[in-house]
Amino acid sequence: MSGVFRSIFAVVAGFIAASAIMMIVECVNGQILYPELGKSAAGVTDIQKIKEIMASAPIGALVVVLFGWGLGSLAGGFLATLISRKQSVRPALVLAGLLTLAGIANNLMLPPPIWFWLATFVVFLPATYLGARLVPKKGPIQET
Repeated sequence: MSGVFRSIFAVVAGFIAASAIMMIVECVNGQILYPELGKSAAGVTDIQKIKEIMASAPIGALVVVLFGWGLGSLAGGFLATLISRKQSVRPALVLAGLLTLAGIANNLMLPPPIWFWLATFVVFLPATYLGARLVPKKGPIQET
């Protein structure tokens, strides 16, 4: 597999892994940690009702979502770097950009509080970068 295709595959695999972990954490959040919130949001499609649910969501439930985003980003960055077989964090940084865009899209669909918007711009890049840095080094990691 050529380097470019391996890098693309690494980013896609990292995105899938990150998304799966985020979904698992969010399912645990809505079914185990905050089941009342999960029940009230199930099947709701009316944007005004979604805004009301988000406005009344406990801060803890939103913090768990951010934790899931961070954990998923960390795992995705690790996997993307591992698969790319490069001593570079570039695939992880591309993944961080894609995850940030997905977080922005999520926030546009489910409007959260302002502090959550700010956290969206802070969580993905550092967590994905840390995941990339956790890959065992074969030599010096290039920062490009």
